[in-house]
Amino acid sequence: MTDFDPALRTALAKRQLLRGGLSLGALTFLTGCDVSDNEAVQRALHAISRWNDRVQAALFNPNRLAPEFDDRLAHYPFRYNAWYPEEKSPKLDVSTYRLALGGKIANKTPWTVEELHDLPQVTQITRHVCVEGWSMIGMWSGTPLRTFLERVGADTSRRYVGFECADGYYESLDMPSALHPQTLMAFQLANRPLPPRHGFPFKIRVATKLGFKNPKWITAIYVTDRNPSGFWPDRGYNWFSGS
Repeated sequence: MTDFDPALRTALAKRQLLRGGLSLGALTFLTGCDVSDNEAVQRALHAISRWNDRVQAALFNPNRLAPEFDDRLAHYPFRYNAWYPEEKSPKLDVSTYRLALGGKIANKTPWTVEELHDLPQVTQITRHVCVEGWSMIGMWSGTPLRTFLERVGADTSRRYVGFECADGYYESLDMPSALHPQTLMAFQLANRPLPPRHGFPFKIRVATKLGFKNPKWITAIYVTDRNPSGFWPDRGYNWFSGS
């Protein structure tokens, strides 16, 4: 692979093993397939998921904003959420951290925390909606991802932006969602430095998508024409997952 081998290092081998995740009853209902024929079930599910992605992408309006709220409605502390306990969340060292860049980006020089935090920042108060059924309003401050991509010479005519994380998580966005004005590299939460439990030194805050599309502890960003998928989409979640 030529786009960014470190970021996509085990994509084909690892993600093939992670497919699936729905119950047998759901599989039967959705596909009408014999659930003993796993290959047929997977083909049907992938086709449905790809169709859903195309429909959602067609409906997506890059100029439509998610609702923003009064700062009195913002929660702090904010709810921790991951598939592992908080005490196991990554603790990245400011002195050694470097954000790696790859793929269709002109300037791939790694970024330090200090350089990232010196970028121009904006604040939004938006609702985080979790696929588990809860939501919470937070005050997020950071740099629009569009601003950063333009700063490093990313080719924004490409289709996807991918993210790799310190905890092994990975996620990606279609380019229009990455360039949306509310998609942030969030460095602060409630006017405080982003805590380690929420992704220090920064997380991707995507107000127009479900929470699992908001990766934390980012260690690499790359631009590609090949869909990198994501941690939960590789386990059966819809990839686009937004409005």
